[in-house]
Amino acid sequence: MLVQPDTSRTGNEESNTDCDVSQNPYSLPCELMDLWNSMTIRQKAAQMVMVYMTPADFMIKNEFGGYLVMKNHLKNLDKFRENIQTVNQEMKIPPVVAVDQEGGRVNRISNVNPKWEHTPSAKEMRNMPEDSIRNIAAEIGAELHGLGINLNLAPVLDPARDSRGKKSFMEESSRSWGEDTVNAPKVRAFVQGMKEGGISCVSKHFPGYDSWTNSDHQIAVSATPKKKISRNIDLFKTLANDIPMTMMSSVRFVRVSNRPAVFEPEIVKRARMMSPETVILTDDLWGVSLRAWISGTERVSGKNYPAKDFRKLVLTALMAGNDMFMTTFPRKGVDMIDILTSMSRQNSKYRQRVEESCARILKMKYRNGILKVGPRN
Repeated sequence: MLVQPDTSRTGNEESNTDCDVSQNPYSLPCELMDLWNSMTIRQKAAQMVMVYMTPADFMIKNEFGGYLVMKNHLKNLDKFRENIQTVNQEMKIPPVVAVDQEGGRVNRISNVNPKWEHTPSAKEMRNMPEDSIRNIAAEIGAELHGLGINLNLAPVLDPARDSRGKKSFMEESSRSWGEDTVNAPKVRAFVQGMKEGGISCVSKHFPGYDSWTNSDHQIAVSATPKKKISRNIDLFKTLANDIPMTMMSSVRFVRVSNRPAVFEPEIVKRARMMSPETVILTDDLWGVSLRAWISGTERVSGKNYPAKDFRKLVLTALMAGNDMFMTTFPRKGVDMIDILTSMSRQNSKYRQRVEESCARILKMKYRNGILKVGPRN
């Protein structure tokens, strides 16, 4: 697929044969500069959007930066592989193909092979030897990689207990890797095993989901004190150099802000401070709790969400500092690209934010072997 040049670029963005990374405001590797200079602002905005898996032609037409794979997508493996193969052949920039393969209850590959009907949960793995964790993760990673998946939305680094010592929602569902940094070596073994299998990982849900309620379906609130939030962040921080992406929480940490964490610049900034190159991913922005908060209502229903509220949602997520926006409603992914592109053309502040995020995503894809480009001449 040909990439049309961006006629709105300034002279400072023009390609040259002498690549000086220090002169590049986004510190892109020299190998990516020709690609970067060929991209329109719309194509840069599209890299920021991850959508629920769709037919290949829809993906190719809109050049989304990522796919979200669910269990039902893996019922017909031939169709699934064909979809991914077509997308990778036709798209200039291959997408991240993401799945939630935590183990235990969150086990997307049980349809793939009967041997995966029972995979160990995080709670089970934290009691296993590191070598065993690494070997299991490597085997599962190889299975995922063979399907065309390249990103695992795991591990869950949320605390097992809240500030009062009560078991969290994630612990009750056996998804948590534990309380603090004690289990970091075991989490690292999981991440390294996945990497050996060809899969990159995403830590979640920053700064540590310790609420009782499910934030996908209702507004979730945590009264955790700031000191405890900082302790919860320690595990994310310890593993920041091992995990290239971090997913934000949709919980409202009211001791910090009345905003959900994914919309709160102070909290997103703390995720960014762990590693400047970490790609910050939202949870599903079509989730009812986030849309309700933006609209100032108790709840929303159906798909008839006001356009002005959706624009506000996208703008809020952008200016909070998120890099990649997830949505389980694919048509809204197109709206996201439209909004980001329009804002970028109207205001240099928004354009800079889009370009910063796109650059991080491209660098992550390049470092992790998802995006392959030849050396510059």
